[in-house]
Amino acid sequence: MSQGATFTQYISELGKKNSEIPSSLLISVANACKLIGKKVEQGALAGIIGSAGSGNVQGETQQKLDIISNDILLSACAQEPTLAAMASEEMETISLANAGGRYLLLFDPLDGSSNIDVNVSIGTIFSILKKDHDGAATEQDFLQAGTQQVAAGYVVYGPQTSLVYTTGQGVHMFTLDHETNEFLLIKENISISADTKEFAINMSNMRHWDQPVKRYVDECLEGVEGNRQKDFNMRWIASMVADVHRILCRGGVFMYPWDKRDPKKPGKLRLMYEANPMSFLVEQAGGASVNGKERILSLPSEQLHQRVSVILGSKNEVDLIQKYHLAG
Repeated sequence: MSQGATFTQYISELGKKNSEIPSSLLISVANACKLIGKKVEQGALAGIIGSAGSGNVQGETQQKLDIISNDILLSACAQEPTLAAMASEEMETISLANAGGRYLLLFDPLDGSSNIDVNVSIGTIFSILKKDHDGAATEQDFLQAGTQQVAAGYVVYGPQTSLVYTTGQGVHMFTLDHETNEFLLIKENISISADTKEFAINMSNMRHWDQPVKRYVDECLEGVEGNRQKDFNMRWIASMVADVHRILCRGGVFMYPWDKRDPKKPGKLRLMYEANPMSFLVEQAGGASVNGKERILSLPSEQLHQRVSVILGSKNEVDLIQKYHLAG
């Protein structure tokens, strides 16, 4: 379809050609994100900046916009007839929608919410799975490997509001036209360069890193004089959506690895709401995504709020980091 097509037109045409594509649900998610984007833009003007004075199921402090965004997605998608149930990073358990629905929706309603009050890009991440039985959905239905996703994507609220999605047929990008309130197609079949000179990691945690991660970053910092024989730039936005968006646009590596601060936890990010959907996008764009030693999309899902180490982006760099982990 030609550049400038609306997301509704684009996804509806795909749905006509392939009934397995959850076209109406994707449109509902996109419409919800338009509403979230308006709330994000209003910010302090609407009195919705700052802590909500509550914690989510993981014990993390919720921002007012975390709760508002979660409520918008629940409300906007609940009446979608193809949707059976929803799960959110902000909720302890699932929210049922329609017993006859075929699909399950998972989302991080507002990723990077610690950046809300400083006006840095944040976003919404979503993942869609199929329910394989009749009747009401259960938590167990959501516990599928990332390879089972039928669609995934995110919306980043930044200088432009952009929607990026995949249904397993490439990665495509749309930007919100505020005059028409429509997401318009700007890029099809995005490809991540296999090589890069950029990496993203929180350097303040360096003293806690495992040796393979430290080895990789040390080599990057050595520049042209070191083993890699090239200079690297470091980028870190503290918003996974924004960091992954940059990688899809110009390559790079994003790392949120396991570290020694809390060694019993396999990682910080959530497998179901962040790692799986972003890994699906990155792999569809020709990149790679691992937890260190293993492909993230192949990991078993054991609980709704499971955590995981994440290393994703340009394939040759991710392969090298994985090699260092496998070497011990």
